[in-house]
Amino acid sequence: MKMFSAGLAGMIAAVVLAVPAAAQQWPTRPITFVVPFAAGGGTDAYARPLAAQLDAQLGQRVLIENKAGAGGTIGASHAAKAAPDGYSFFVGAAHHTIAPALYSKLDYNIETDFIPVAIIAWPPQTVSVHPGRVQAKTLAELIAYAKANPGKLNFASAGAGTTHHLAGELFQTLTGTKFNHVPYRGAGPAMQDLVAGHVDLMFDGLGTSATQISSGALRGLAVAAPARSPAIPNVPTAKEAGLNNFEVATWYALWAPKGTPQPIVDRMIQEINKAFTADAIKAAWAKNGSDIPSMSGGQMGTFVKSEIGRWAKVVKDANIKID
Repeated sequence: MKMFSAGLAGMIAAVVLAVPAAAQQWPTRPITFVVPFAAGGGTDAYARPLAAQLDAQLGQRVLIENKAGAGGTIGASHAAKAAPDGYSFFVGAAHHTIAPALYSKLDYNIETDFIPVAIIAWPPQTVSVHPGRVQAKTLAELIAYAKANPGKLNFASAGAGTTHHLAGELFQTLTGTKFNHVPYRGAGPAMQDLVAGHVDLMFDGLGTSATQISSGALRGLAVAAPARSPAIPNVPTAKEAGLNNFEVATWYALWAPKGTPQPIVDRMIQEINKAFTADAIKAAWAKNGSDIPSMSGGQMGTFVKSEIGRWAKVVKDANIKID
């Protein structure tokens, strides 16, 4: 019995010591980042540069798998079922803290089926219009026109239940306006149609809108943040433009499937923090209007919980439900 106990203790000790060792050796093959939106959107704007930087740091490819649909919930469901072996991660967004209040039949739980790794970007949203379709030069002019013409303007979003959608609903509630919502399978396709002049406006994160505003393809009327963005310094904040309490950020984050060894999660956090010091990442984030975030692990988990509560109130106030 003593020999058995000693042997068992030795086996347990070997396993405990082996996990950190495995984390040190990890990765030994390519890693997949599941992005739950179409290529070319705001999530891609941060996921792809980060993946390229991690390629260099880890010595293994970090592959992007775009799996779009249903406001990002199809990709989230797919990622939740991935093997928790440290080779699959999920690049989700603020949208995934809205989904629990909108969808009654989600087959995953963003809090219990995933391990929070790190917030990777924090770009504020903008109110952007197509200059050929919308004559308004200021936010006040847009609101005045929309009030006088309820239902005439339409706004694109990355999908039903995304922050783009909910920002539009919040905007209408705050201003007493009425727009028609046109959902897409990601911010990329939505932005393409806005630039092409097929829709009127969009509430969009700077990851996809900053370049279009700077080039003149779109007219930025306001930034939904406390301060102006260095990426588009001539665009006022919503408050400066006369609208209070309209602050929305389409933040992006990395999660691991539940059961992923904690030492590997910790190693990924270290690698992301290291990536944030790279000049290429700093330049890409600045161009896309995002600060370098500093939130990971349990702190991110607490933030996610608070965001779920915040957006549940917006969904309830706007009386939105998606089955």
